[in-house]
Amino acid sequence: MLQFLLDTLLRTADLALITLGLSLLYGLVKFPNIAHVQYAMVGAFLSYAFFSYGVPLVGALALSALLTGVITLVVQLLVFNRLLKSGPAIAMIGSLAVSMLMIASVLGISGSFPHMFSLPYTDPIAIGDAGVSKTQLWFMLTTAALLIIFVLLLFYTQVGRAMRALASNPALADASGLNAARITNGVTLLSGALAGLGGSMLALSAGAHVNLGNDLLLPVFAAAILGGLGNPLGAVGGALLIAFTETVVTNIDFGFISGRNLVFLPVSYISAASFLILLLALLFKPHGLFDREVRRV
Repeated sequence: MLQFLLDTLLRTADLALITLGLSLLYGLVKFPNIAHVQYAMVGAFLSYAFFSYGVPLVGALALSALLTGVITLVVQLLVFNRLLKSGPAIAMIGSLAVSMLMIASVLGISGSFPHMFSLPYTDPIAIGDAGVSKTQLWFMLTTAALLIIFVLLLFYTQVGRAMRALASNPALADASGLNAARITNGVTLLSGALAGLGGSMLALSAGAHVNLGNDLLLPVFAAAILGGLGNPLGAVGGALLIAFTETVVTNIDFGFISGRNLVFLPVSYISAASFLILLLALLFKPHGLFDREVRRV
């Protein structure tokens, strides 16, 4: 049971930062950016590149997160801000094109072979009857710390109040003297940095590979929709629910159906669990579990 809980929390950590950034940015720009998950893939390759050139691991992760945030901001300013003038549907289609271009660029530069971090081997940490690697534990603790910092920023600082005001009523916030463009640019940079860091930490155990973003696309969007697009904390709750569902699916022994012992679904069925949760959410709770407005395109 403890191992099941750890697996759920680890999968939540895989999704939480990327989902948080996606939902946070949606609250301001009001379109679902399909390319957002590819920022995680770009961050993973950047951190691998920095680490390969001798930058210490923590420095490589920080630099890749910062650079990914800058890339996100540049793409937003040069591409998506122009596409949004034609409406959110056009911007969403454009984000699919941007996603394909990012994949093709990384594929052309780094190839399709996964790049694994050369990290020293360490024995797993035993927690009761469960085990977790030091990298995985560090990943979960870092994600938890960043989420706490984000909550403090959002609810207990003037910047956070400005972000919430702009997300809930852009016209009123602009009339009140808030610099909407500066806030949006700052949130864009932050969302890209969170995605880049999330992808980088995921790559520490799974490697940097060109399909990393595609593998995250469905669970990240399912989690964001479950939490209510534009509700960043709800998105983290959605990530926890998706992680729980995926862990349940891959840990149920279906031997009672086939009459054999230890019959489990393959890991590839994780996507099916996300599909099911997403479909049920769209059918019964299209505005998310936390009842924030979702503008679907």
